[in-house]
Amino acid sequence: MSDTPKFEIIDRRKYKAEEEERASAQQPTAPEPEAKADPTPAPEPEKAPEKSGGGPRLVTPPPAPPAAPDDDEFAGAPEGAMPPAPTAEESEEQKTAYEGASQRLEDIVRAQNPGAGAQPPVTLEHLIQQLYLSSMIQMGAGTQEGQRPRVDILGAKQTIDLLGVLQEKTGGNLTEAEARMLDSVLFEARMAFLELTSMISMAGVGAPPPPPLPKR
Repeated sequence: MSDTPKFEIIDRRKYKAEEEERASAQQPTAPEPEAKADPTPAPEPEKAPEKSGGGPRLVTPPPAPPAAPDDDEFAGAPEGAMPPAPTAEESEEQKTAYEGASQRLEDIVRAQNPGAGAQPPVTLEHLIQQLYLSSMIQMGAGTQEGQRPRVDILGAKQTIDLLGVLQEKTGGNLTEAEARMLDSVLFEARMAFLELTSMISMAGVGAPPPPPLPKR
């Protein structure tokens, strides 16, 4: 047998680690603090903007104002739905005050323009001519040369319909000259409207040239 003593090498790191594990197991663990609920809601993630296509987008027009109710609707309406009509005395007083204010305004205008004569009274012919001119302008008449006409086809239709209402409501109560003028004006306005709408409805055709203004 050899007299050389045998040595056993012990890894102290292993024992140290085991001692630390036993010590940590014996110590009481502190309870973890409960998470407090945050009353502030979490912000929603922002949505990525939608990619618009190459085509045009449909723009929703603003809602149209409610149409004025017809007389038939007020016929069955309960009392208090419409204000009471003015009395004959009230209407006469208002008419007198209106004529006085109009005369004062005319005096002021004539004082600033001595050469200006008195304004002619407004007649039914003035109303017919005003509606007719409005409808023709709405259909592009009076556009300067070289400029693109601006056509308000829906406004023109409404103005022409007003002429039709005027013809219907005044039937049998016009002079021969007034009736002939209203018939001619309404015929010409409707004819211009038909020509314009037929040109617009044709594919690939631009707006037609504006009709000439009527001669006074």
